[in-house]
Amino acid sequence: MSRIITLGNELLKNQSEIVTEFDKKIGEYTENMFGLLVRYNGIGLASVQIGDLIQVFVVSIPKDKPRVFINPEIIETSLEQDVYEEGCLSIPGINADVTRPSYVKIQAWNTRGRPFTLQAEGLLARVIQHEFDHLKGCLFIDRLHPDKKERLLNLYNKKNQKGK
Repeated sequence: MSRIITLGNELLKNQSEIVTEFDKKIGEYTENMFGLLVRYNGIGLASVQIGDLIQVFVVSIPKDKPRVFINPEIIETSLEQDVYEEGCLSIPGINADVTRPSYVKIQAWNTRGRPFTLQAEGLLARVIQHEFDHLKGCLFIDRLHPDKKERLLNLYNKKNQKGK
């Protein structure tokens, strides 16, 4: 089973590539990602977080079915925005309030290579946007005011120096 890469790994800043083959391997790959979500107690995971620069993310939030998004594109967002505390498996122990649109419409492909469109609000919309950002090389802390981001990076670095 793969490990989740953390802040400081340069892969997290890279853009992911389009998936071109939809075969048995992509299904096994996403099952592995769901296993990692359970193992690390997460609700969303992008492929870059396990070291693969491909446009895949999975979402599994309470009271909803697990979902796979391959080659996603957000095609619509609401003007209305919500503030919600976010964390990230790649930045363990760090949380911050992030403002995002409260609604998204996304197009993507499933593991069989079939396209679908999904409209989402609330937590699902937030997690979709968070994971979509990962595919573009953007972390949730990149959406914060520079002063707040710097404080959180300093806190993260202090926490991780103690553990070594």
